[in-house]
Amino acid sequence: MVTTPTPPPTTPKVSKVEGIKERSQQLRQPVATEILQDTTHFSEDGLQILKFHGSYQQDNRDNRVKGQEKDYQFMLRTRNPGGYVPSQLYLALDRLADQYGNHTLRATTRQGFQLHGVLKKNLKTVLAEVIRNLGSTLGACGDLNRNVMAPPAPFKNRPEYQYAMEYANNIADLLTPQTGAYYEIWLDGEKAISAEPKPEVMAALRRNGNGTIFHNHEEPIYGNHYMPRKFKCCVTVPGDNSVDLFSQDVSLVVITNEQGDLQGFNVYAGGGLGRTHNNEETFARIADPIGYVEKTDVYDLVKAIVATQRDYGDRYNRRHARMKYLLHDWGVDKFRQTVEGYFGKSLQPMQPTLPFKYEDFLGWHEQGDGKLFLGISVQNGRIKDEGTLQLKTALREIVETYSLPMFLTPNHNVIVAEIDPAQKDAIQAILDRCGVQKETEIDPLVRYAMACPALPTCGLAVTESERAIPAILNRLRLLLDKVGLPQEHFVTRMTGCPNGCARPYLAELGFVGQKPGCYQLWLGADPNQTRLSEPYLDSMPIENLETTLEPLFVFFKQQRQPGESFGDFCHRVGFESLRNFATTYVPEAVMLDVTPLEVTAPEAATIAATMTKSRHRIGVRNEVYDRLKAASIKQGKPMSEIVNAALEVYLQSLE
Repeated sequence: MVTTPTPPPTTPKVSKVEGIKERSQQLRQPVATEILQDTTHFSEDGLQILKFHGSYQQDNRDNRVKGQEKDYQFMLRTRNPGGYVPSQLYLALDRLADQYGNHTLRATTRQGFQLHGVLKKNLKTVLAEVIRNLGSTLGACGDLNRNVMAPPAPFKNRPEYQYAMEYANNIADLLTPQTGAYYEIWLDGEKAISAEPKPEVMAALRRNGNGTIFHNHEEPIYGNHYMPRKFKCCVTVPGDNSVDLFSQDVSLVVITNEQGDLQGFNVYAGGGLGRTHNNEETFARIADPIGYVEKTDVYDLVKAIVATQRDYGDRYNRRHARMKYLLHDWGVDKFRQTVEGYFGKSLQPMQPTLPFKYEDFLGWHEQGDGKLFLGISVQNGRIKDEGTLQLKTALREIVETYSLPMFLTPNHNVIVAEIDPAQKDAIQAILDRCGVQKETEIDPLVRYAMACPALPTCGLAVTESERAIPAILNRLRLLLDKVGLPQEHFVTRMTGCPNGCARPYLAELGFVGQKPGCYQLWLGADPNQTRLSEPYLDSMPIENLETTLEPLFVFFKQQRQPGESFGDFCHRVGFESLRNFATTYVPEAVMLDVTPLEVTAPEAATIAATMTKSRHRIGVRNEVYDRLKAASIKQGKPMSEIVNAALEVYLQSLE
């Protein structure tokens, strides 16, 4: 039985941000006033509202000088449902990056672009140019629905992919803020030229649905307070997990019949990866299956889920405000019951679907209509010209010459679409000339890696990420070669803080910035991102990368099952086995024989000092070995590392 929910009474205590939103006059103030002021930055209230317009206030931490004002600058993030970027918009962004930004563009892990380095005095000019060139930044940040993701592959002969893109656009329109503030501030009230939402989307926006909207309100879905925190959606097809669907607040999976006609959607809810170090009340969580909805009801169901989070989400503790905590606290059954109350009917059981697989769509592909698309790897999402790699130049020349649209992928790569087969050789020649690698030439460790921007611009970062990961991947490759795994690869992701923008908690090997120079190490997700990883080690100094991972890779080589991935191996054997092996591991160049020998500690140290590049065997007394093993377990370090450190101290004492 479906019961209309009764929204909770007004919470007596709310966060400071809730008051800022309420006073903002539907996202107008104080941005509208402060953008006219001759200052380098916004007030605290201003920067909170500015986020809803698609911009973050940042400062270049590389340029901080004690006693001087921060080097304030702004990051703009575009809203591109399904990652679609028309050629006109791309060329405008490329030009704006050079004229007003830091000469780079960054493809995000949510299929948008980020433009870094814009000064406040140029903010209105840049935003207006984005809007006038078929783009938008509205809702790309802030406490509302973010960019709606979809598989970026433009298959024209696979209707499920077309449906996913269509409904990603429609849900983006449904959940876009309706306030006129965006165009009032950035275009002086001029309405942008854009396609109106489909009639069925407009009808759903106005339909009450048991309390899902506020009547006669400028924001019928969001009201005065918008969402408790950011809200993320995606639409995908059976078997395609290019969108990391389990990390989303809401994921819809297209269900078609044998003729390829759309029937409805499987619905998942409650995913989210942001967390806070040393706060067990915050955690990464994967989405739960909620039920199946017919296509005619999908917009009403989305509104019902949004209304549930809008009305019951935590508006006091922002670290507990994402919808994943509502599902965790309530359980799936209570959540589903509340959603059904707003929806007005019961959800149906989930429909059978294919196992989900990670896809990146790199390389040349047929669209299915006689044309081609090309997936191009963008290391860490940064489109720039540097050294022999002139990626920014290559993409500009291709788009400019052939007027081709682009799709951004959820793993911060780009797809150039609608390519006539007669253009293929010329386009490939441009890429070759500009040093852009083919997908077959890219080390798989690099191909399947992601990193967030982190330092120097992200205010939340405590460690490097984008700038550090190329060297990290090189070190991983050398280490894998050393232990006899030269062809091995896995999904590696790195972030400069625990908020998880590059989704490290769904990586087989995740590095999460914990303090300067140190990372929390996460292991055990599967290669297709359907299972979370787990924290293996806290505060690993990055210089300890090899000594930490070498025993794990050796154990993996010795004990893996046929075809088993590194993440699946770590999950199967368990962390206790990993730690036990690591603490007793001695590098192959150094073998430690534990047969008791009657020697004094100085004698043992002197003998052990010969353990360098060649294989030598030494002996220590049982009680010494036991103490060494206990110290190894306690510190989470291999015994060989402790022995070497002790020897170093001992030898220095002799000098």
